[in-house]
Amino acid sequence: MSDVVAKTIAQLSESGVEGKNFSLLETYLRDLLPDLIGFLLSVAGAVLVYVIGGRIIRWLRRLFRKVMTRHNVDEGVQQFLDGFAKYMGYFVLILMILGFFGVTAASVVAVLGSAGLTLGLALQGSLSNFAGGVLILLLKPFSVGDYIIEASGGMEGCVQEISVFYTTLLAGDQKTIVIPNGTLAGSSITNISKSGRRKLDIPVDIAYDADLQKAKRVLLGVAERSTHYLESEPPVVLVQELAASSVKLCVRVWTDPEQYWDERWELNEQIKLSLDAAGIEIAYPQLDVHVK
Repeated sequence: MSDVVAKTIAQLSESGVEGKNFSLLETYLRDLLPDLIGFLLSVAGAVLVYVIGGRIIRWLRRLFRKVMTRHNVDEGVQQFLDGFAKYMGYFVLILMILGFFGVTAASVVAVLGSAGLTLGLALQGSLSNFAGGVLILLLKPFSVGDYIIEASGGMEGCVQEISVFYTTLLAGDQKTIVIPNGTLAGSSITNISKSGRRKLDIPVDIAYDADLQKAKRVLLGVAERSTHYLESEPPVVLVQELAASSVKLCVRVWTDPEQYWDERWELNEQIKLSLDAAGIEIAYPQLDVHVK
């Protein structure tokens, strides 16, 4: 580096730069050189610390998860603590990197303390989601693998991950739903998987002229031939209501939460085909107009 500076100065001298201007330039270049070298060394050190520190954080997280798995810690708790450890590890790593540029941890803490109110307002949503995640882990309204329905937005799916700020659901159509923990902690949650079974009611309207007992036998046969109902809970067919233009029946079966949609789709199709084959009319809204 010094050879480059000396060569630059020689070139400037040969080109006719003399006197005061040349002296100022020479002084500036000589003063700049140590700072530039120090800055480049700081950048190199920061990059090296980031690479090594990132690998150490990943190794510690894997070790942490193995220890929790060995002690049969709940999967949701593992995911939450793993995410928290990740954020804290990178926060410490950033403090170490800032130290290469003369920023001490005490300075960062002082800045955070003086800007505490502003940061609190700016991070209000994130802090609420963090607190919601802690409440979910403590109260356990659901766990990873449960099928839940969130009341405020009507979102539902199987819980895939409970992270520090968000909970991830996998819907029946394989869509990924990300819900803030604060929203889940502050709304009603229906846990479908808690009891290990799910009730399926399929309404069927038949005409008043149709044979009621025959219709019940046909529907019960369809339910008993389905492949996903629980044998410990036999299917039933109930007369739900005598409506204005139809007799409302209900086909009720109990199924595994994971088989709910398969059972529903299978029954809907087989009910229509079986009633048509038996000559039983499915009622639908209609209007008779008499013209005199």
